[in-house]
Amino acid sequence: MRKEMTRARLIQIWFALVVLVLVAGFALGTRMTVATGAAVLVLCLVPPAITLLLWPGVQPPTAGDVIRGNRRD
Repeated sequence: MRKEMTRARLIQIWFALVVLVLVAGFALGTRMTVATGAAVLVLCLVPPAITLLLWPGVQPPTAGDVIRGNRRD
């Protein structure tokens, strides 16, 4: 039962991992400064943005798909 990974699911996993790292940091006594907060914000938002920009869209059908009548959904 293998599902394809969607953009939304991948970004949800990314944000969950960032939250877990932040919680672990606070539990271990890490101090949050403005610079640290800015770095965490950048590290949290840049990878999902890149993922959204680079994720391939729906691929157009090939000539063989058109001839055989196969559809890609």
